[in-house]
Amino acid sequence: MASVKVACMVVMCMAVMSAPMMMVQAVTCDQVTASLAPCLGYLMNGGAAAPGCCSGVKNILGAAGSSADKQTVCKCLKDAAGKYNINDQYAQALPGVCKVNVPYKISRSTNCADIKF
Repeated sequence: MASVKVACMVVMCMAVMSAPMMMVQAVTCDQVTASLAPCLGYLMNGGAAAPGCCSGVKNILGAAGSSADKQTVCKCLKDAAGKYNINDQYAQALPGVCKVNVPYKISRSTNCADIKF
């Protein structure tokens, strides 16, 4: 009887521990846009990055774990660049401003499908 209780407890613990892993979701453009909204002024006009900009950049980089997520972020950035008239030079400089490494060139000409990390 005790071994049945132990086995049930082990199964329940495994289910609880694996639940967060099953809830991992892909990065969306809404997340990218919301996280990088504080950067918009810098990306359009230069100057100093607003408070919250670099933490948003770091959040998106941390959330984009798979190649598919990185491709989604790339596509969202390209879409936003056209929509908000982003200055390409400021966009390319943003990783340096925020002291992060982006493993691909931030540019409207980047082929997002080629990003595989």
